[in-house]
Amino acid sequence: MSQDLRSRVRDLAAANAPATLADRRHLHAHPELSFEEHETVAYVAGRLEEMGIPYRGVAGTGLVAEIEGGGPGPTLALRADMDALPIQEANDVAYRSTKPGIMHACGHDVHTASLLGAARILSGLKENLSGTVRLLFQPGEEKLPGGATLMIRDGALKDPAPAAIFGQHVHPPLPAGTVGFRPGIYMASTDELFLTVRGRGGHGAMPHQAVDPIVITAQIITALQQLVSRESDPTLPVVLTFGKIESEGGATNVIPNAVRLEGTLRTLDEAWRKELHQRLRRTAEGMAAALGGSAKLRVAHGYPFLKNDEPLTNWAQSAARDLLGDDKVVDLPIRMTGEDFAFYTHHVPACFYRLGVGSPSPVHTDTFDVDEACLQTGSALLAWLAMERLRQPAASSPE
Repeated sequence: MSQDLRSRVRDLAAANAPATLADRRHLHAHPELSFEEHETVAYVAGRLEEMGIPYRGVAGTGLVAEIEGGGPGPTLALRADMDALPIQEANDVAYRSTKPGIMHACGHDVHTASLLGAARILSGLKENLSGTVRLLFQPGEEKLPGGATLMIRDGALKDPAPAAIFGQHVHPPLPAGTVGFRPGIYMASTDELFLTVRGRGGHGAMPHQAVDPIVITAQIITALQQLVSRESDPTLPVVLTFGKIESEGGATNVIPNAVRLEGTLRTLDEAWRKELHQRLRRTAEGMAAALGGSAKLRVAHGYPFLKNDEPLTNWAQSAARDLLGDDKVVDLPIRMTGEDFAFYTHHVPACFYRLGVGSPSPVHTDTFDVDEACLQTGSALLAWLAMERLRQPAASSPE
């Protein structure tokens, strides 16, 4: 039965490949920023209506749809994000962005098209489904507080709670047709830091009459980096980066009144993450005060760390080998990037894996594009994981 079903999933993925490709190219040409995905969600709703799949609006510009199988069973969720980035596309392709300054540079068009492709496969094989597949079309992955929080708020994981949730993300280094998995902790928490250091401005030739916030800032940056390198457990990855520094006034011969910094803090441990917030604040404020100035740190709490359920992810990796072949499934290292799919992983058993797209350009760049053969793999694997997991005797409780 499983072998026959595998062939049918592959065949349907191939038969629906032109539609999936058309979906991806339409979405790529019409990108929308986080929480502004009005045209995108209308397009997705139209495709669901064509398939006869009921849906409801959530999270402002998100959708939850369900495909009920031919037999009773648990509910399983599949998620795709839909938002784009504020980047001007440089690719010269027929489907390039038609929106100035907005581009699908993180592959969310691939995610959404793949989930629509999976929906077509699952709709064609409903009689083989023992349960319900819930499709989550999510807005705002790229912007705090993260669309996942709003999806959860609006009941995407309730009535009933899904036995498991799967999500996939494009991965440029892997060739199309290949996927990657990592059980356990996989991605970092992500917090945004906003630090203001105040002194007293003055003439650059008379620093003794001023309190130089630039010198204070330099000392604070060094101290905060030492906090991370000398007080963090060296076996626990932590990243602290300040990517933006600007003064309030100032010139070649003018000491400014204040300096503002923006940065990111990433960890793989929630307790240490919380402790670091306090230590960073105390260190910055204490260093500034010791040098005659003042400092104020604001932490914008971002996404938690992403933890893949180990039994579920090990099972999914095996299921992917069954569908794609052993040579098409690889192991992944831990990443210090973040993803709001992490919120789902703290509510239900979850598996977030990587879809190879064979791109020479990384995500979040103006030349990012994909080998569109990845779409057939992406849609087939989502459908296969859903169908096979629902067929497991203990689908409601990962082994």
